[in-house]
Amino acid sequence: MNTDTTKHQDYVIAEISPEQFIAEHTLAYVIKGVINIYDGNKNITLKSGDYCLARKNRLARYKKEKVNDELEKVFVVFDEKFLKMFQEKHKTKATKFDSIETIINIKPTHLMPDFIRSLLPHYHHGGQIDERFADVKREELLLILLQNQPELAGIFFNFVMPEKINLEEFMNRNYTFNVSTQKLAYLTGRSLSSFKRDFKTIFHETPSRWLVQKRLQEAHFLIDKKNKKPSEIYYDLGFEDLSHFSFAFKKLFGLAPTELTRQRVNIGS
Repeated sequence: MNTDTTKHQDYVIAEISPEQFIAEHTLAYVIKGVINIYDGNKNITLKSGDYCLARKNRLARYKKEKVNDELEKVFVVFDEKFLKMFQEKHKTKATKFDSIETIINIKPTHLMPDFIRSLLPHYHHGGQIDERFADVKREELLLILLQNQPELAGIFFNFVMPEKINLEEFMNRNYTFNVSTQKLAYLTGRSLSSFKRDFKTIFHETPSRWLVQKRLQEAHFLIDKKNKKPSEIYYDLGFEDLSHFSFAFKKLFGLAPTELTRQRVNIGS
């Protein structure tokens, strides 16, 4: 492990999706620093020693903050193939899990910090675990989680695909997440063609155009009425960079977001 504490250490078993889509159940553990997670309903803050489980087939985004110029975190991804092998080996049954939350709190156990300490020596300097130990350590972690919180079996071993849900409600709740149309269709229990057809019927617009307009309208409100700076809001509204956000904003409203900011300041002065 790199001992240069000014650098960002990131320990990951398997790849994390670049989209704000949780493809597989993922345990997040913060060693140093802070991670802020938004799941569409609420914000969750993880500090040093905190950990949680993010459920698959959900939307969330996180922001990282260094503390004393340090940030170290662990993501452990439990993919479906691994979980099915684990279930077969240990004869574990899926139980009912009542909570519908995206981010699941894990009951504290002294075994978790000990596990994290045992995990780190198996990482390369590039932040990837030695493949020879990946499944062994994941199995150990899953045994710890299920021993500490048996009801988590209802999450880990539920392999059901997303069901068809209310599209209008889903989109109005999740329009700020930067994910592909294909993922949105999947999460609402539809094929891509069915999603586009239903979307057109409900919103009278294509998904891509509706999403941009919805995000920009919210941006205009936040800048004009809530005194937010463009640089503070563009990412949280689903835009990948500030320049793209500014271009789209000016195209829709006829002025750049910074011009709206100056206009609002001049009116208020």
